[in-house]
Amino acid sequence: MSSSSVPALESILMTRISMRWASETPFETTDTLVIMVGEWYVDLRVDKRTGKIDWALAGECVQESKDPRRVVFTHEIDSHHNFNVSNPCPFIPLPNGDVLETGTMARPDVPGAVMTDYEEVWRYVPFRKGPDGPGRGLSWILESHEGVLEEGQHQVTKSFLAQIGGSYLVLYQKQIHMVRRTSLGELVVQITGEEVSARREEWTDGQWEIKYALGPASGGLPSMANGLDVAMRGRKSGERVTIRGCDFIVRASGSEAPRKTRQYRL
Repeated sequence: MSSSSVPALESILMTRISMRWASETPFETTDTLVIMVGEWYVDLRVDKRTGKIDWALAGECVQESKDPRRVVFTHEIDSHHNFNVSNPCPFIPLPNGDVLETGTMARPDVPGAVMTDYEEVWRYVPFRKGPDGPGRGLSWILESHEGVLEEGQHQVTKSFLAQIGGSYLVLYQKQIHMVRRTSLGELVVQITGEEVSARREEWTDGQWEIKYALGPASGGLPSMANGLDVAMRGRKSGERVTIRGCDFIVRASGSEAPRKTRQYRL
């Protein structure tokens, strides 16, 4: 397939409007930004009252069915330490263009983290103008590359970096990967993780500014202020890149140009 025939990856910014557990009253206590490029996502939710991470997660978003639209999310990074693939989540378009996500997940604010039904309302966010001007910026997601892990215990430093135009997120988590082989000869991985560190930066008044720097390692995370956006120019999905001595895979790379149809997609 020629490069000209490869479809452009879709780039999406979203924020959460409300959350509801079971039949309780909807609420929103976080400042949430989700960057999605192609089938990959980075999601940072910051508690408005404490200024701490409410939830930070990143991975792949896999469509299970189109009608109704149902997706599952991998959690390669998860500040709640649930590294399993999510249950299938239906996404229902609302009349105003928002999207209703429904499903069941562990409720972290109750003892035992009981599995509970939930509803979340999501809204598309206009792209923030970046250094290149409106509609001309970069759009990409990187995942740290650890290579193939054989049987045994491995210390892993997992990072995700993401940019759309003038919005940038990075998540970082030290993890232990215990790799073992089943009786059928398949390799399975059990993951435990430490505290997540995160940064959110925004292009404001001609420079990159830090909106959030959270967690013990936040000061050392890659920053746009150090020319990261320039280093990503011309990169393609699947390439290997080195950022500050660490190896990454370009999971998705595209354009921030607006989609023809903005409604009813996640």
